[in-house]
Amino acid sequence: MIGPIRVTIIGFLILGVIYILLAIYLRSLWREKLERKWDEEVRQGDRDAYIREGMKQYDRSLRKRLLILVFVIPALVVSFMLYVVNFM
Repeated sequence: MIGPIRVTIIGFLILGVIYILLAIYLRSLWREKLERKWDEEVRQGDRDAYIREGMKQYDRSLRKRLLILVFVIPALVVSFMLYVVNFM
């Protein structure tokens, strides 16, 4: 009885680490894109304010919200596999 609970907790901890690493990586990619765009095209006004505003847009974007699928997809796959093994 303890085995499945332990596997579930360890699985969600691993997925949590993956989520955090992906969030940091994707955020840094977005920031680099903004910095590159400002350097090549904009070059007017305050660079930090431009990047700050772009990061606010990223925080509200669909891309950031879709990152939660790191938890959802593996849980659905495992649930489906358990269903197939036990009930089909």
